[in-house]
Amino acid sequence: MAGNGLAARWRDYVDRSARQSPARLALGVFALVILSFTVLLSAPWATASGHRAPPVVALFTATSATTVTGLVVVPTGTYWSGWGLAVILLAIKVGGLGVMTLASLLGLAVSRRVGLTQRLLVSSETHFTRLGEVGSLLRTVVVTSTALEVTIAAVLFPRFLAEGQTVGSAGWHSLYYAISAFNNAGFVPTADGLVPYASDWWVLAPLIVGVFIGSLGFPVILDVMRRLRRPRSWSLHSKLTIVTSLALVVAGSVLVAAFEWNNSKTHQPLSASGTVLASLFAGVMPRSAGFATVETAQMHESTWLLQDALMFAGGGSASTAGGIKVTTLALMMLAIVAEARGDRDLEAFGRRIPRDILQVAIAVVFISATVVLIASLAMLALTGLSLDVVLFEVISAYATCGLTTGITPTLPTSAQLVLIALMFIGRVGTMTIAAALALRNRRRVVRFPEERPIIG
Repeated sequence: MAGNGLAARWRDYVDRSARQSPARLALGVFALVILSFTVLLSAPWATASGHRAPPVVALFTATSATTVTGLVVVPTGTYWSGWGLAVILLAIKVGGLGVMTLASLLGLAVSRRVGLTQRLLVSSETHFTRLGEVGSLLRTVVVTSTALEVTIAAVLFPRFLAEGQTVGSAGWHSLYYAISAFNNAGFVPTADGLVPYASDWWVLAPLIVGVFIGSLGFPVILDVMRRLRRPRSWSLHSKLTIVTSLALVVAGSVLVAAFEWNNSKTHQPLSASGTVLASLFAGVMPRSAGFATVETAQMHESTWLLQDALMFAGGGSASTAGGIKVTTLALMMLAIVAEARGDRDLEAFGRRIPRDILQVAIAVVFISATVVLIASLAMLALTGLSLDVVLFEVISAYATCGLTTGITPTLPTSAQLVLIALMFIGRVGTMTIAAALALRNRRRVVRFPEERPIIG
């Protein structure tokens, strides 16, 4: 009876928190999940050596896995035991689905229905505003993610088996790479990672597809699956996400190829086919995945700057990717075009976009740039490193990408804590944090007279 009463009080507390401030609830639950995985990774049997991982190492790894980032302070494939790797994989899966989505799935499993509170929670997590369709979205999230992960694993399995791995090892590595790819996590279960497969289309092509689909976002996947043969009927959000994502992949791949073609430490030793594959891979991964087939530290600084921009843009809204999101970037570009043409309205694909959406996009870009600026200043003060490597690491953490110039394991603890905070903020979202901190919405009845300041 006491247990039932405690459970009832807990449900009442969750329901009340969801109604009053779902953003605060999301922050709290997400922090609790990270703490839980930190405890699991702190066990002696989680490491290959049998010794407890230092608290910062466990916290950093748990945060990186749950936020599907991929930055690490210790080599994943050799430092952690099979148990530790399994915990990391579970954290990736939980983080990819989203804490609020997972909470709604648990509620659905218990009650066999999605209640209004659960619908509101998952709607907040996935930005899917039609509450009546949340049940469909939940099914799509689980079925699509699992189906794609299994498909990718099935494609990779015979390749790993052919190179001499045992059935168990090939299956484990295939599944690990598949889940890590679709969830844009970038974690690798082996010591050498993907470097031995830099020219291997069989291994890298399915990872590219998995990362790209995962970066689109579940609302886009749901929309496309429903209207696969009628692309003209896709929502404006889906069209903007897909078109902008493809444009970034093409531009990123071409520019990486141009910058690294003659780099003797990265792409030059590869064959023509291998260079094309490596360039395509490097053009897709900064979107948020973090896989690498060549050492990022050996790339030219111009490539670093390009990848900074790609990481900052990120992927689609309500996806496993980070960054400011491609729809935000698309809205900013549309606003520039409209202003240059003298158009009053923002228009795309035969639709007019409300101005208040542009205001949100501007806020996201400004807040994100401010977070990156403050974190970069802090990192420069704490490490004494040059701006190029610090900026790369900061954007990679904030955009939950995981690419690195190799400095993260050597950073002092204080700097690693800064990266932990960046990964958390980048995954939860600056706008969610702003909503969580706001006590109430301001609705003003009286408005001041309008006057235009001079711009430019």
